[in-house]
Amino acid sequence: MFSKIATRAFSSSSASAYKVAVLGANGGIGQPLSLLMKLNPKVTDLALYDLRGAPGVAADVSHIPTNSTVKGYQPEDIEGALTGCDVVVIPAGVPRKPGMTRDDLFNTNASIVRDLAKNIAEYSPNAAVLIISNPVNSTVPIVAEVFKSKGVYNPKKLFGVTTLDVLRANRFVAEIAGTDPSKEHVTVVGGHSGITIVPLFSQTNYKDLATDVRDKLVHRVQFGGDEVVQAKDGAGSATLSMAQAGARFAGSVLNGLAGEHDVVEPSFVDSPLFKNEGVEFFSSKVTLGPEGVKTIHPLGELSEFEEGLVKTAKETLVGNIKKGQDFVAQNP
Repeated sequence: MFSKIATRAFSSSSASAYKVAVLGANGGIGQPLSLLMKLNPKVTDLALYDLRGAPGVAADVSHIPTNSTVKGYQPEDIEGALTGCDVVVIPAGVPRKPGMTRDDLFNTNASIVRDLAKNIAEYSPNAAVLIISNPVNSTVPIVAEVFKSKGVYNPKKLFGVTTLDVLRANRFVAEIAGTDPSKEHVTVVGGHSGITIVPLFSQTNYKDLATDVRDKLVHRVQFGGDEVVQAKDGAGSATLSMAQAGARFAGSVLNGLAGEHDVVEPSFVDSPLFKNEGVEFFSSKVTLGPEGVKTIHPLGELSEFEEGLVKTAKETLVGNIKKGQDFVAQNP
């Protein structure tokens, strides 16, 4: 019996072999994200990069008995970290502090993401790139502009990770309904900051929530990160839940690359949905495949309330996106 189990486990893990890099692996998100990626059987080569401390994180997670090698890299070794990558996940940057919005992080994190994007363009231009660094509404356009300037932009391979908004929506509605949150599947569209986050509860079993309950629920999904920032009292923002969200989305991208069917996640991508309104990037359900983005799905039927939320999100996103694009134009 044991030999059959061992053989089956080995064959499933060896069927798909991928190199994944985590840029910012020694940070509050990076460390637990690195742990979770070590547990993914599709990851056979895990490259952990940071300005400092990555070799220590790598040594630590390397002792976990899964079928992957782990190596830590520092700035002088970034070429080695990125070469041959299938997926690059970027949680690098500074965390929020009480009173800060995600947009307040822009000036610091924009430079970090721009410089990492330049290295990705040079050493792993074909990788799927997953942006966690906030503000995602602006950092994803930054990466796009850098890739365009280097002649390697592939809109099917660039993703803003909005999965934490989905996890929060599932959790918070389950608390109200008294259900198992792992069985809830709330679609969240728009962007990944405050009023750009639009959970579509009308497309669930909870379309008839009382107005005050619905309004509080939507606000909590939009600003759930503030709960964590305040509870940590200046010591950081959402790291553990964000790491889980990042690992889930990275796992879905890997499943898509492996050709698995019906891999669908919301993500902030170069989208045709509202381009005629000047919204170049938008989060909606995306089917993932071997080429990255396979299908970008429309929003579906919305309630009048949600139509209003989407309108506000679009108006805000235009400015967020332009902010990232302008940054690269002014700071190439």
